[in-house]
Amino acid sequence: MVTYLEFLLVGFFALIKGADMFVDGASGLAKKFHVPGMIIGLTIVAMGTSAPELAVSVAAALRGSNEIAVSNVLGSNLFNVLVVLGICAAIHPVPVNTQIIKRDYPINLIVTAVMAGVAIFGLATSGLSVGNLFTKDGMKTNVAVFGHVFGIALVAFFVVYIVWLIIAAKKNPTKEEEGTESMTLSKMIFSIVFGALLIVSGGEAVVFSAKNIALTLGMSETLVGLTIVAVGTSLPELVTSIVAAKKGEVDMAVGNVIGSDIFNILLILGISCAIHPVAVNFASVCDMMILLAINVICCIFCITGKKVNRGEGIAMVIMYVADVVFACFREIG
Repeated sequence: MVTYLEFLLVGFFALIKGADMFVDGASGLAKKFHVPGMIIGLTIVAMGTSAPELAVSVAAALRGSNEIAVSNVLGSNLFNVLVVLGICAAIHPVPVNTQIIKRDYPINLIVTAVMAGVAIFGLATSGLSVGNLFTKDGMKTNVAVFGHVFGIALVAFFVVYIVWLIIAAKKNPTKEEEGTESMTLSKMIFSIVFGALLIVSGGEAVVFSAKNIALTLGMSETLVGLTIVAVGTSLPELVTSIVAAKKGEVDMAVGNVIGSDIFNILLILGISCAIHPVAVNFASVCDMMILLAINVICCIFCITGKKVNRGEGIAMVIMYVADVVFACFREIG
């Protein structure tokens, strides 16, 4: 058990350090070839911060650990919205950009609803009795499959979304800050290659250790992926957001959280399904419905007053704690 925990911690360290090195190297290389900063932010940096979740979910899908592949995405999205954004708002009220409300949040709601809808359709056509599913064993029953076609469709929509963001950013350009390149070309390439290796190896270590921890403790992979793995892969966003909130720099907090959630579903779940079909159990279907409901509630918070205030932030953190407690009781049956 101690060995698995050590593997888990090493895996998380490799994921976070690898993502940091990859972003630094890729951003430096892009600047060297005069790629606009806004494009770097919308693509390289955004994908780099989602690299830990991508590595874990893809590794899990390839290993046949479907529960971790799906619950990692769901758990990360729940953690981002309720904890990362919630703590930011609890420290300092978070203003919400009008464009986020009009463009990005509706897309987040749509992709979450589509994901849940496909899973519910699979449940409806499976012929299984829903009443029997609301048991400890029933929760582990696979009720739907996210296949290759669904995965490719998600990735295709992700590409469209990125292109749309870049076009929108070009229409409203921001002033580029002058800066000197602190990294040599060889160091940039080393950071990209070594960072990618750390991300891949870290993802393998996290999946391996998390799966064995679940087996040792008698926990399901769904619970481990929804909590331990999801929190671990979201640590970079949490730490960065808390530091920004303490400095009062929370203008981009909502955009970063919503953008990360969209990336997680379209890119991470999409690539995982495109590589290997992912089975979805009934517990994950329930979590999808919870995620959709929470997104609707948080959207209301964002629309009212165009900000998320301290009271709403505290309420969001409490909702996350309640969801984890619910998941634990569901595990016990």
